[in-house]
Amino acid sequence: MLVTITSTAPSAADLGHLVRKHPARAQSFDLSVGRAHVFYPEATDERCTIALLLEVDAIALVRQKRFGGGDNASLSQYVNDRPYASSSMVAVAIGQVFRSAMTGRSDSHPELAAAALPLTITVAAVPSRGLEQLATRLFGPLGWTVVERAIPLDPTVPAWGDSRYVDLELTGHLRLADALRQLYVLLPVLDDAKHYWVSDDEVGKLLRAGEGWLADHPDRDLITKRYLAHQSRMVTDAQSQLDPEARTDGADGDDAATASQTKRAPALAGLRAEAVLQALADVRARSVADVGCGEGALLTRLMADPLVSTVIGTDVSARALAAASQRLGLRDASDRVRERVQLLQSSATYADGRLRGLDAIVLMEVVEHIDAERLDALEASIFGAAAPEAVIVTTPNREYNALYPSLPAGGFRHPDHRFEWDRQEFATWCTTAAERYGYGVEHRTVGDVDPQHGSPTQLAIFRKAIS
Repeated sequence: MLVTITSTAPSAADLGHLVRKHPARAQSFDLSVGRAHVFYPEATDERCTIALLLEVDAIALVRQKRFGGGDNASLSQYVNDRPYASSSMVAVAIGQVFRSAMTGRSDSHPELAAAALPLTITVAAVPSRGLEQLATRLFGPLGWTVVERAIPLDPTVPAWGDSRYVDLELTGHLRLADALRQLYVLLPVLDDAKHYWVSDDEVGKLLRAGEGWLADHPDRDLITKRYLAHQSRMVTDAQSQLDPEARTDGADGDDAATASQTKRAPALAGLRAEAVLQALADVRARSVADVGCGEGALLTRLMADPLVSTVIGTDVSARALAAASQRLGLRDASDRVRERVQLLQSSATYADGRLRGLDAIVLMEVVEHIDAERLDALEASIFGAAAPEAVIVTTPNREYNALYPSLPAGGFRHPDHRFEWDRQEFATWCTTAAERYGYGVEHRTVGDVDPQHGSPTQLAIFRKAIS
């Protein structure tokens, strides 16, 4: 199974910086789906091509429970297209090998990561099941020029006609991150099948990879149903979250006051979650607690990240935790998922020994819901007692409120907010807390940055100082 990505942008060989794979080296990776090889057939300033070749051991896959089928004695487990067809196995390989590029960030080349590049992508032997010209129908609305070359059943017997496989070529100007995310979602959609157990974290995977393009796709429902293997409960959950009018749950509650008057708030919820996930990736967090998790919007995304081995959600509200449990499907989840994901009733202002020693704790739109006189208790609980390697904090930027026309002067974005900080007030709090508990702090913006008012959400990354 072969995928190639070609760029003809100026200094085309810089493509290697986005995927973090050096053009002068051929590299191999042992993955959950087989062995992947990454190499560059060409790498010049005028043209650069990166190739991903996946080798699948179908027998080994049968022996793994994750890839098992309903009938372990079935011959179809051993005689199938898995070693040859570019479907869900290739999507998994893309997600694992090019994970950094899929985030859309690059510390060394941020402008390149944010730019639309002239790209040509080829994927060999793509299964296309059920609908004519399906690849064109799926990729065309996303800005691609699509060529589907049907593969005959047998070139020596033309009367047999074409198989259900096509060699796919996509040409367009897109960010590399967007191109990879679209491949990740749409390859298994084309096949209308997945070669592994579809568990509840698939909803989070779909939402993360579909951020920015899936909600407005004309075939959104088809994509959602096929990607989630027609599991009705998960399809309903995903569709409700893709509907902008429905995205006002507890985790995004600060936007509720303005969601009906402006499109800025629903988009901000997704941007905020992506910024938090990127921050967690940057600090290489493997064990994460979302403190004040609400109904589990961020937890859904954390579950979808295979590199996060421990996911904890805490909230003072038993009702919110019950909703989160339902959203995550924990009641019917496998033992593996139950071991990985925990929901705990706990308060951010009281020390909880169950949170000690984690890689990261997230406070996403939480601090502004706490009385100002209780902030010292929050700091002692999170930075002092739990003492994770990193703390990620997001909170509204009060200065940006002036750009919400429906928000009264001096008003807060949510009726439960106790305060909202401007940029200087947030920076002062961060510096004080970091110095008191031995952390360094980095500030980032989330959302569109206004020259006068800044960004709508402000984010801080606290990293434990090396003693």
